[in-house]
Amino acid sequence: MLTFGFTLKLDWTPEQVIDLTKSAEANGFEYGWVFDSHVLWLEPFPMLTLMATHSQKLRLGCCVTNPTVRDATVAASLHATLNVISGNRMVLGIGRGDSSRRVLGKKPATMAYLEEATLAIRDLVAGQEVSWEGSPVKLSWSKSPLPIWIAGYGPKVLHMAGRIADGVILQFADPALIKWCLQFLHEGAKAAGRDPKSIAVMAAAPAFVSNDLAHARDQVRWFPALVSNHVMDLLGKYPKDELPPELTAYVHDRKGYDYHEHAEVGAKHASFVADDVVDRFCVIGPPDRILKRLRELEEVGVTQFNIYLMSGEEPETLQTFGRDIIPACRAKSAV
Repeated sequence: MLTFGFTLKLDWTPEQVIDLTKSAEANGFEYGWVFDSHVLWLEPFPMLTLMATHSQKLRLGCCVTNPTVRDATVAASLHATLNVISGNRMVLGIGRGDSSRRVLGKKPATMAYLEEATLAIRDLVAGQEVSWEGSPVKLSWSKSPLPIWIAGYGPKVLHMAGRIADGVILQFADPALIKWCLQFLHEGAKAAGRDPKSIAVMAAAPAFVSNDLAHARDQVRWFPALVSNHVMDLLGKYPKDELPPELTAYVHDRKGYDYHEHAEVGAKHASFVADDVVDRFCVIGPPDRILKRLRELEEVGVTQFNIYLMSGEEPETLQTFGRDIIPACRAKSAV
């Protein structure tokens, strides 16, 4: 059965974050995520503390943190402490790092460092001793589980996620591209002797409920522009013919990216994104159109749809999903 999550960009007041968290849980959402970009927006871990103390069942985490802004021992202690506060409801969403690194003029982490740090964080939270930067480290006070969700697009990071992760975060809602990604995830799982079906699959993307498709597209056009940063990285690492044109062709007219307008509705740098790309990457339209896309995602293997709530109509989106979309998805899955 498809689960539902929501992600907040932390330009909200603490009171608004609490209200959205309560509304999401009341409307049937099971996961609450926050962006981790400490220069652009509020620091995520105090906000996650508020979300933990104002919810009962939501699983909570960053979508996503990275191992260079936050040392592995710091990240482990943060998540372990929040597990104490929340009753073991934390998850580790982690990737190489984008906005939180690039806004500082720094590069994302290497995949090798991402894997090393991710395993160290997981083991430290579980109470195991690890060797970190040449020294033995142990959180003697922590013995809790921490599911790992790794974000990525390229074959190598997806293969790595298949080997070590409990879930994968795919930042688009295009069923064909997700199907392409999952072949590498499954290869990695099989290489590690794991069942590919044991790995949860998240499609993370904006959703905007409206009968006015032109208006809806303008509310979410920022998202394919955000994804284009990762596409440019991929084009620097892989031959173009090894990547699907549905992922790479649209960045041809990209002029640049302003991280100070990161994930902003109306961002000027998003003007190059065509309507058909918006329609593929995002989930927009009236409820019946949204339900159709969610069923297509579920058919290709998606187990969680995570809404990026950054449209200016966050409370209405949560309520519409809770009233019209989540119950319909669950009714269909129960048949």
